[in-house]
Amino acid sequence: MEANPARRFDPLSAVRTQAVGEFDLLLAGTVFQDIIFTGLPHAPEPGTEIWSEGMGSCPGGVANQAIAAARLGLRTGLAAAFGDDGYGDYNWKILDRQEHVDLSLSRRIPGWHSPVTVSLSVDHDRSMVTHGHPAPVTSSELIGDPPRALAAVADLGHELEPWALAAHKEGVKLFGDVGWDPTGEWAHARLANLQYFHAFMPNQREAMAFTGKDDAWAALYSLADRVPVAVVTLGAQGAVAVDSETGEEEWVPSLPVAAYDPTGAGDCFGAAFIVGSLAGWPLSDRLRFANLCAALAVQEVGGSLAAPGWGDIADWWKRANARPERRGSQWLRRYSFLADIVRDVPLQAQRRAAATIAHLSDA
Repeated sequence: MEANPARRFDPLSAVRTQAVGEFDLLLAGTVFQDIIFTGLPHAPEPGTEIWSEGMGSCPGGVANQAIAAARLGLRTGLAAAFGDDGYGDYNWKILDRQEHVDLSLSRRIPGWHSPVTVSLSVDHDRSMVTHGHPAPVTSSELIGDPPRALAAVADLGHELEPWALAAHKEGVKLFGDVGWDPTGEWAHARLANLQYFHAFMPNQREAMAFTGKDDAWAALYSLADRVPVAVVTLGAQGAVAVDSETGEEEWVPSLPVAAYDPTGAGDCFGAAFIVGSLAGWPLSDRLRFANLCAALAVQEVGGSLAAPGWGDIADWWKRANARPERRGSQWLRRYSFLADIVRDVPLQAQRRAAATIAHLSDA
């Protein structure tokens, strides 16, 4: 198994002040073995069999965002439990050797099998079936005293995990994540924990459920009263956000692309938004960059293997500028901030390629 190119573009080189060996982004959570079926004609019906046009197999769960962030040049640390089965071996090797995610805070657990998710992509949306058992070790037990980091992603739960509270106390910027709530309760009390976060980035359904509002804009403003940076993703309509620290308020539409598979696109959006935030970009550029990375992801077989690297982003910019009908267009003007950035991206920068996990799938 070959590693991705060692020559990696650093988007934070102009602002980085921490010493070598520390993290830009710290993540904690569950790594799933994702098995993704794409191009399904319809959802399966009881007693029938359908064939998919494509299939991918890759690390999923928190690994989606870890890989997306690492491909965008962030020094990414992941605290997760890994089973001692074949799936655990596979996911560890992909993250460590191929994607350059630091696993020094992770641990192999004897006798614990890896959680598995099957994702079915139908009509530009997805359904999932998951099996697994709770990890026998918590994220806080894995992390202990949090290492110094610029940012971390933490779950907005009823109670914040001790590691996240400790990281916040040490000045780490927390970006809020939220998983699907099978109870449908979306307890309003959880919003009180936003006092510890720098940013919160739910989708519109989650935002409305949390705040009790009946539209995305009202939910956004309600969240903006509680957290410095509030972002609500709108799927094909893009994303809206308020940065109370700078006074910026933006709506940025999605790029008009043919979506092949949405699996993991939200994780790409989040990782890209964090990159722009740490680099100090204006809110509009942060949202445009996040939308671009998500758009590049949905055009490929989903999950972590679809996350773009800086080489893919530079390639997109060059292709867009090479099309005569796009020269001087509003779309290119909106993304003109990329010009100075991609100028420094080396030709050997990381890309999705045959040497990635796609060569072990039918993608």
